[in-house]
Amino acid sequence: MIRARITVTLKNGVLDPQGVAIGHGLASLGFAGVRSVRQGKIFDIELDGSDRAKAKADLEAMCRKLLANMVIEDFAVELLP
Repeated sequence: MIRARITVTLKNGVLDPQGVAIGHGLASLGFAGVRSVRQGKIFDIELDGSDRAKAKADLEAMCRKLLANMVIEDFAVELLP
């Protein structure tokens, strides 16, 4: 079994109204000094098999086809120990 974590975030320059709202919320709760907040998504995935190179290629394909909107989002794939 192979475990992986995929992190999907908005590309730089893409407006993030949810991140802005979170930043305002943190300020209203008294957390000073927060310059900005960017929100994203995390997917923890378990795959059958032991070929880590194939798993990484498959995970990247999953991101391009479904998990990330390639127009406005970036992704990172991390294979876990």
